[in-house]
Amino acid sequence: MALLPLFLFFLFLFLVNSQPSPGYYPSTKLSPLSFYQGYNSLWEPQHQTVSQDQSSITIWLDKYSGSGFKSKDPYRSGYFAVSVKLQGGYTAGVNTAFYLSNNEAHPGYHDEVDIEFLGTIPGKPYTLQTNVYVMGSGDGRIIGREMRFHLWFDPTADFHNYAILWNDEEIIFFVDDIPIRQYTKNNDATFPRRPMWVYGSIWDASSWATENGKYKADYNYQPFIARMTRFLIGGCSAYAATSCQPLSASPTGVGLSSTQYMAMRWAQQNHMVYDYCRDSSRDHSLTPEC
Repeated sequence: MALLPLFLFFLFLFLVNSQPSPGYYPSTKLSPLSFYQGYNSLWEPQHQTVSQDQSSITIWLDKYSGSGFKSKDPYRSGYFAVSVKLQGGYTAGVNTAFYLSNNEAHPGYHDEVDIEFLGTIPGKPYTLQTNVYVMGSGDGRIIGREMRFHLWFDPTADFHNYAILWNDEEIIFFVDDIPIRQYTKNNDATFPRRPMWVYGSIWDASSWATENGKYKADYNYQPFIARMTRFLIGGCSAYAATSCQPLSASPTGVGLSSTQYMAMRWAQQNHMVYDYCRDSSRDHSLTPEC
């Protein structure tokens, strides 16, 4: 009889960590772009290497600089994805990001949608942070909408697909086609509506990235490397005809299917470690969607 509780315990662990099927796979609906089809180097090209067939890029951070790239076109909606393999070991303070932004067009008053991988110390997992900024900090306040996760796999062991889908009604974040977060437009003031570019970067965020800045980037472990491949863009550029429609998030074309919603609930219930709407220290008058 003593074996039964032990069996149930391991069964519970298996179910918690077993990735459910979302029933719909947006990442399979598009063909990958070569890097230079969709992107150009933005800063520190000497800290990045594009593979000979242009299918992948390696970017790195050392004591001199990080590195970044940017899409050739701005988009007003779309599905944007990349497969990423992160560095293991000591990576505290390092921020590897894939995100949408119009900061260069609207400095100090920009919109941004982030997927960020926050480095860590050996024995502790990476944190995947999702965030949405609307109209930036033009009023002197930066109002973030962070949700953070500890992934159900080791992101340093292999490549995994990470995606942002943005349309007129919602923003959905995906990990291996599992929707982990759905941010719905409640009103124009809390939703990004201006065209954004797609970016990838690696940089030193020691002041906050790892346990609120407790652990800093240690350049004895440099270079800090991120590898990215399978670049997917299924969107409407800022110059596209008004009839352009981005890739849909679900088989119905609107919102998430019931199977996708259940998969998202699984991710949030078992792997979410922070939700800005549940943070009692936040002033929720600034985030009315909460």
